[in-house]
Amino acid sequence: MKILDKYILKTFLRPFVATFLIVLFVLVMQVLWQTFENIAGKGISLPFILKFLYYTTLIITPQALPIGVLLSSIMALGNLGENYEFAAAKSAGISLQRLVRPLVFLTILLSGINFLFLNNIYPYAILKQKNLYLNIKKKKPALALVPGSFNSDIPGYQIKFDEKYGEEENLLKKVLIYDLSGNRGNQKVITAERGKILSEEGSRYMTFILYDGYYYEEHIRSNTPLSKRKKMPASSATFEEYELNIDISDVSGDSGLTDEKYKNSYNMLSLNQLKDTIPDLKASYDETLSLRAKNIYSSVFAKELYKYPDSLKNKNANPVILENFDLKSQVSILNSATTKTSRALNSLKNNMATIKFKRKTLNFFDTEYYNRIAFSLSCLILFFIGAPLGSIIRKGGFGLPMILAIGIYVTYFFTNTFGKNLAEESSISSFLGSWIAAIIMVPLAILLTRRATRDKGVFNTDAIILPITNFFKKLTSKKDS
Repeated sequence: MKILDKYILKTFLRPFVATFLIVLFVLVMQVLWQTFENIAGKGISLPFILKFLYYTTLIITPQALPIGVLLSSIMALGNLGENYEFAAAKSAGISLQRLVRPLVFLTILLSGINFLFLNNIYPYAILKQKNLYLNIKKKKPALALVPGSFNSDIPGYQIKFDEKYGEEENLLKKVLIYDLSGNRGNQKVITAERGKILSEEGSRYMTFILYDGYYYEEHIRSNTPLSKRKKMPASSATFEEYELNIDISDVSGDSGLTDEKYKNSYNMLSLNQLKDTIPDLKASYDETLSLRAKNIYSSVFAKELYKYPDSLKNKNANPVILENFDLKSQVSILNSATTKTSRALNSLKNNMATIKFKRKTLNFFDTEYYNRIAFSLSCLILFFIGAPLGSIIRKGGFGLPMILAIGIYVTYFFTNTFGKNLAEESSISSFLGSWIAAIIMVPLAILLTRRATRDKGVFNTDAIILPITNFFKKLTSKKDS
């Protein structure tokens, strides 16, 4: 390796290591702010907290790597331009392409590493982190209860409260509990101004102690007709303190923190596993559509519609079909058509949720497959944006390069996320949704690279300003004459 290549690599690697670690730390802390407060200080041991932190770091690494490449390429090439090393290289007959050649090979290597991360380590880390977090919530069921919405993690109950506070976050405000354990609907409702959760690790019961509340229960037997339900008795009472014991053995069980029960999520699979799973999901989705279509076809008796031979056609028949029948038959036909149409529409409405769920599940797997490949090339794409941009602006350090890098990556990441969301909602294809960020960024990379090799600025302002100034100069010269 030549001395020049070593120097260029050294100029790039120093800021790359620093920026990569800084960006990784910031992104990990951002995730921890959202989840760490739910497990810290809740009796969870330090080794498991460190495991959660470790898996989070592995998940964030593929996102931090492209940002590090982008920022360090702008800084490295900006420093070379700011210190007039570009001018010295050009005077020696060394082109920009020759200068960045070792960095291109390094970036290709980093893209390969990013691909290996996304295909092997990222699914493993998602698998471990999600199962660890869910097992922690099972060991501490109170952690699974979230304020502001109905919680259905505990079988047989719907629990809602406005706020969870206290040192152990086991004190509740404005509690609403629907007891569905009898499998007869929400016949038992409990409300309270305040409440407290008591649970011990390993216990099969979670105890709610409620204060200043109201209790209501309907005593309805099974298979009671709707006309008689309103006449059935009900009991209600107010209370100052009420104790409710809920069996959570199905939730907590005897599982440990290292158990892995969730393994088939789309982001827990490698590319080969996704490739094997997608055809099965596609076949299941197509089968669902086919069954629904056959159901509608048979319900409207479409098979009874057939063409008559020309010799059997009644030439005196009225083109308006209903006019060929008497009034009673017309009413009967219209009623039958209305009934069959309503039946078909109800069938569509009842099956719409199932069809949408299957389609969205398929989109998740499909989009994840293409996005793994597309996002692994983000290092290479962002390098060909950052390197020419750094040589054009000729500014090093963490000032302007940091601002430019953040703006470019936010645009890239937002476009990628926007494309994925559209693909998941079936607005565009999964392939286009995954590659839309690259489709937008590659032309920008080509434009910047061409302008940098020709030693031009980002925008040719003279092409816009000079015609305007010449026009005003001609006007002033005519007035003077």
